[in-house]
Formats: sequence, structure tokens, C-alpha cells
Amino acid sequence: MRLHDIAFASIQRRKTRFAFVLGVIGLGVATIVALTALARTMQRDVGDELDRFGANILITPKSDVYDLSYGALTLGGLSVTDRELTRRDAEAVLTIHHRRNIRLVSPKLIGVATVGDARVVLVGTAVAQEPGLKPWWRITGAVPGSEDEALVGSEVAATLGVVPGAQLTIGSESLHVAGVLAATGSIDDRAIFSDLTVAERVLDRQGAISLIEVSALCRGCPIEDIVMQISAAIPHARVAPVRQAVAAREKAVGQLTRFSYAVAALLIVASALVVATTAMASVAERTQEIGILRAVGFRRSQVAAVILMETMLVTALGGLAGWAAGVAAARTLGPRLVHTASVIAVEPRLALAAIACAVLVGVAGGAYPAARAAAMDPSAALRQF
Repeated sequence: MRLHDIAFASIQRRKTRFAFVLGVIGLGVATIVALTALARTMQRDVGDELDRFGANILITPKSDVYDLSYGALTLGGLSVTDRELTRRDAEAVLTIHHRRNIRLVSPKLIGVATVGDARVVLVGTAVAQEPGLKPWWRITGAVPGSEDEALVGSEVAATLGVVPGAQLTIGSESLHVAGVLAATGSIDDRAIFSDLTVAERVLDRQGAISLIEVSALCRGCPIEDIVMQISAAIPHARVAPVRQAVAAREKAVGQLTRFSYAVAALLIVASALVVATTAMASVAERTQEIGILRAVGFRRSQVAAVILMETMLVTALGGLAGWAAGVAAARTLGPRLVHTASVIAVEPRLALAAIACAVLVGVAGGAYPAARAAAMDPSAALRQF
């Protein structure tokens, strides 16, 4: 009789006991798989949020702020900029080592301009690429595609009474209103977005740049390294990552991941103890059977292999069932519990890892009972007939 036939026969004779072990292993693996799948999905969601957030690195000129006072009277702060940014600085961003992680570079010139009797914020930039930096924008009309077109914020449009298709005169420049930006609750509502060269002429600041927004592909990108490399390429600028929008989400994902590891460790230990207890009870019941096997010539290693086969087979089945249940639970409960935006993926690697982990639990839990069975004295076992 082959060893696996003996193991199968033993499982069939003790269906209830081994079904209990299978259920415990399945429940433990399902919990681990569900938590792991949710953590990975949340990590992907964070990456998507970072990508959708748009500009996540802000480059501004370095400046020193001096407090001014006269006697006991404080007059406020005076900001002194050593050197303004230029278009060459924007081009320097694309020379860094991690330039492949840079999606968009948007230099901006910002100043105050007059339109009729109203004073507005004029933002000179490559307007056509702004929706890529700010995907939350909602535009009525069209995105400007030429130098003589502009995008108008909601408050400016209401103040001036302009709609898409209207004409605006800013300084000596006549601009066609291609679109009106819906309210955002930010300074964008009080701004007019024009081509950078138009803003240079209106503000009389040829070649100057107020700030540079950089959109890095941040799903797994080394954002801190990118910041350091840009700082080295533009030493006279202050480079800062803009991560506040997803910082809380990242912290939550990190906490969930650590919690998943802690729960996994506890479940693995508990499952191994259940397997060991069940296998020890099985060995105690089969003293005579083991004695017969030893008497007919089975070696100690073969007896131990039978016990391990039983535990490994049951735990492997439990691992497979647990993986399926864990993925189903994550897909069902994920959107409700942690509001995941992505669909929980069915990852073959996670299935293999779940089965492998379950088998290792079977080996760990069955090792001592197998050793006890192998060390059993056949003559003492046979005397129990």
C-alpha cells in the first residue's frame, strides 16, 4: 500500500475532525487574503489619487523674509528673492535622472492685471495642458488651444459678465474667451488663464516665471529622490512635494497593512496549534495502526510522512478554499468598509502564496505529531490489542 493511500484512508475515516481543521485553516487564510487584497487595492487607489492629483511638486524661487519694524511698530515682513525662475529652469526639470517619472512640467507667470474697471489675477501658462494637471476642473466651452484664447474663472466671468465666445481686452491684448471654469473654491475662480507669452507682454516680465508645477507619475515613483534631483538641477529654487491631499490616505493604508501582518501572524500560530492538536489526537487513536505499519516493515520516516501528508493535504485544501473565500469577501465588503475605488484583483500569486502558507502551517503543526508517531515503539503499540 502506498503512503498517500494510507493518508487518504485516514482522512476519510476521520472526516469530522479533518473537516474542522479544514474550516479553521480556510477561515484563517480567508481573513489573511481579504486583508492583504484590501491593503493592496488601497495602495493602488493611493497611487491613482496621486496621479489624479496632478501637480505634486511645486518649484518656487528661494526667498528670505525679513521682519520690518520702526520703534514699537511692526510693519510686517519683506520677502527678498535672490533670483527669479526662468523658462530654462523649467527645461532643467527634464534633465534629471528620474525624468521618465515626470509627466508634465508647467511653468507659470502670475500677476495682477486690469480688465476694464476690474483687477484680476492673470496666470500665464500652457493652458491646454492645465486640465491634465487639474483633472477636477469642469469647463464650460473649450480649453484654449491658441495664443489668442483664454480661460476665465467663475468669479471673473460673473464680475465681467463674459461667456464662452466673448472678447476680453487685457492691456494691449485682445483675447477670445474659449471657456469658463466652474467654481473650484480656490484662487482659480478669480483668475484668467492665458498663454505664457501673452502674460509676459501684459505684465512686462519677459522670460520670468513665478513658479513651476510638476506632475510626477507617483505610483511607486521615488518622489523624494525626484525632489532632491530637481533641487540639484535648480539650486536657486525651493522644491517641495505636495502630498497633503493623500497623506491621511497613505497613513491609513500603512496602518491597515501593519494590522494585516499582525493578524496574519496570530492566525498562522493559532492554525498551527489547531493542526498540531488534531494530529496528536489522530496519532493517539492510531497507536495500533502505527504499530502494525512498523511491524510490517515501514520505516520511521515513512510513518512520519503519512502523518505529514494528512496535515498537508487538509491544509492545502483549506488554503485554496480560504483564498477563494477571502477574495469573495474582499470584493463584497471592500467597497463598503474601506470605500475602495478599484476592483479587487484575482491574483494567481496570492492564491499560490495562500496555499503555500497553509501547507507550511500543516508542516509546522504536523511536525511534532509525526515525530511522536515515528518514535513509537512497535512492540508497545502492538501490546494494546
